[in-house]
Amino acid sequence: MLKSYEEMRKIDVTPYCEERDGMAYLNWAKCIDLLHENGAEKVYWVPIPDEKTGNSLRMTEAVFEDKNKVTNRCYETRIKVVIDDQEYEFQSPVMNGSNPVKDNSMSQQRVWNSMCRSFVKCVAIHTGLGFNLWLKEEYNPYMAMPTEDSKPSKTQLKVLEDMCEKNHVNLDGWLIRQERTRDTVTANEVAKMLRAMQEKYGE
Repeated sequence: MLKSYEEMRKIDVTPYCEERDGMAYLNWAKCIDLLHENGAEKVYWVPIPDEKTGNSLRMTEAVFEDKNKVTNRCYETRIKVVIDDQEYEFQSPVMNGSNPVKDNSMSQQRVWNSMCRSFVKCVAIHTGLGFNLWLKEEYNPYMAMPTEDSKPSKTQLKVLEDMCEKNHVNLDGWLIRQERTRDTVTANEVAKMLRAMQEKYGE
């Protein structure tokens, strides 16, 4: 029987991690190995095909185009994770580091990586194994809510502008709806916008 969430969360997985893009990643196979070492008898995951296409890759019907005329859609994968008598489902975007994968760089390897990452993240959420890795990754200094109604830094504004451009969001239109401009928006409001963008687009 798998150890409790509290016990699993205390396991230091950093010696088994690889570093990519400045972040530590736990290999999916080692994740399964650690689950077995800590009491699990049955551990595996399988893709959940898209109901419309029967493929592992899920995609929106809307097509986006960046400034270089490169097309893109929102791509995701969904998996079922089985740990002993428990089953979990997890869906996540297909990413290239912190960036979405575009049509011209989509590959089977990207799809596979997305599912492997989903597995490790699903395990962390439901069992506690490796959860602290995700705490570090999900924390972003630009997302911290300012305690005062201060002006945003140039870096904070640049991050918001870049996120809006990448996701084809009209920043000025958004600000007008808030009765703000780039000069009058507060740091707290920018942080809220960044959080909203992160939740919607998986940044």
